[in-house]
Amino acid sequence: MKINIAKSAGFCFGVKRAVDTVYKESSKKNVYTFGPIIHNDEVVADLERQGVHVINDSEDFKSLSEGTIIIRSHGVSKAIYDEILNAGLDLVDATCPFVRKIHRIVERESGDGRVIIIIGNNHHPEVEGIMGWCHTHPIVIENREQAEGIELDADTKISIVSQTTFNYNKFQDLVEIISEKGYDINVFNTICNATEERQTEVRELAKKSDAMIVIGGRHSSNTQKLFEISKKECSNTFYIQTKNDLNMEDFSNIGMLGITAGASTPNNIIKEVHESMAEMSFDQMLEESFKTIRNGEVVQGTIIDVKEDEIILNIGYKADGIISRNEYSNDQNLDLTTVAKVGDEMEAKVLKVNDGEGQVLLTYKRLKAEKGNKRLEEAFNNHEVLKAPVAKVLDGGLSVVVEETRVFIPASLVSDTYEKNLKKYDGQEIEFVITEFNPRKRRIIGDRKQLLVAEKKAKQEALFAKIEAGMTVEGTVKNVTDFGAFIDLGGADGLLHISEMSWGRVENPKKVFTVGEKLNVLIKDIQGEKIALSLKFPETNPWLHADEKYAVGNEVTGKVARMTDFGAFVELEPGVDALLHVSQIAKEHIEKPSDVLKVGQEVTAKVVDFKKDDRKISLSIKALDNE
Repeated sequence: MKINIAKSAGFCFGVKRAVDTVYKESSKKNVYTFGPIIHNDEVVADLERQGVHVINDSEDFKSLSEGTIIIRSHGVSKAIYDEILNAGLDLVDATCPFVRKIHRIVERESGDGRVIIIIGNNHHPEVEGIMGWCHTHPIVIENREQAEGIELDADTKISIVSQTTFNYNKFQDLVEIISEKGYDINVFNTICNATEERQTEVRELAKKSDAMIVIGGRHSSNTQKLFEISKKECSNTFYIQTKNDLNMEDFSNIGMLGITAGASTPNNIIKEVHESMAEMSFDQMLEESFKTIRNGEVVQGTIIDVKEDEIILNIGYKADGIISRNEYSNDQNLDLTTVAKVGDEMEAKVLKVNDGEGQVLLTYKRLKAEKGNKRLEEAFNNHEVLKAPVAKVLDGGLSVVVEETRVFIPASLVSDTYEKNLKKYDGQEIEFVITEFNPRKRRIIGDRKQLLVAEKKAKQEALFAKIEAGMTVEGTVKNVTDFGAFIDLGGADGLLHISEMSWGRVENPKKVFTVGEKLNVLIKDIQGEKIALSLKFPETNPWLHADEKYAVGNEVTGKVARMTDFGAFVELEPGVDALLHVSQIAKEHIEKPSDVLKVGQEVTAKVVDFKKDDRKISLSIKALDNE
């Protein structure tokens, strides 16, 4: 037979604290507990043998002249505290910190005039104690019918708490029913995390077991709930208080046995039951079943609850871990419900094992920062290229965040050219390297410029390796000036001079080209890193066939492009000008061309001379008139 003991079996944090307190006080004279310290007859009987007696109401201690009264783990009403102190007796408070927290909540909330609703059993001593801390009359419910039956004024303000051992799913159901009534509600999930963990564990253990043993006192509320949960999953479930209640015949032919125990069950009773069932050393199994943690330890946990300002993690410990908003992020307005959800797995670092209320304080932010520092240190040592979005634009540069660690990129290292407006980088993902790493001085410097310089150099080398004069390449207009345009060739810029933009004349490059325009350009010349470009492709040279179009005797039409005292130059087509001498304009004598012609005027004339090698053409209007 294989035996599995639930990791959460036995004393919870609050019960162990209470029992240890009583045993510590037992050496004194006249020591009493107000009510049984816990719901376990074996423990109470053993304390009785140690001289610690049980007092069940205030009348029992009013007759005492001296002595010590220990408040039970379930807690008592505020009135009992006052009566003990007024009687002049010593008071030792062994109330479970989780229960004591509920007392403070209901005292504060009811003091603000809110109606307190307690979800739990109104006959349970814990609930009776909670009721005694309310300034207003509380309402106690434990089932759907009671929740649906709540009827209060529409403007009533309500605060809801729960008995620490109540079923978590049932608690949520009842809260939902009350919420639908439209009241102003504050909900405090005061179910002990250890209880929820214990119930979840027994459910899973019972599913895979052939038989289950649940150990605990008959009056223990949390043990009764464990038995009910186990019975649903495994019909072969047995509720016992000690090993004497075992009937070994019930466990014949059992392949897998599961054992769990309520929060008020001492380890020695669990040990005796286990040793009765198997030969394996209980001490060995118990040691393996309990987890210990320490400050500074990194733990893995599952999110079991998320609030706007708090995340609760099941970390496999006797208490759950708490991550506050301050320990999750530097953003004080962050709603944690937007970044985490129940069921998510996450890592955190232990800040404090016990915050005084039995909870484990965790930090996510500091762990991420430590990981971020380590990540950046590795990147610094390995000259690794990192990529991250710009988190903030500062006056002197950019701030990026790598795993919760900030890196500053000075304005001078943002680009390989002067950047007047850094705001364009806001939210943009950029690449950079770490050039200075000094986390102690909080000085971690990034550099984007050297990557751009290196990238540009690599592209430049690749470009010059494949281009040569006479090639046609595609480029993008990067800048336009009065004397030309700079064309980005994908690694280097080339200059397209105004004289190379057309076979004809270009008066203003800015009217011809626009930034971003794609062009196919001719590489005219390469001198070092300087590239001269041209759009005067040889095959488009208008003089290639000019001897046919402009042969002597042909009649041609063109526009007057410019004039001098000796004649007018007529553009026959872009790149081909002809001279109309002043003597050839008309039969009559003309002093100068501007007397009869205007720039832009269209004229028809006869070719009277053509010299291809000199690229000279002479025209005559007078020759046409003679004909």
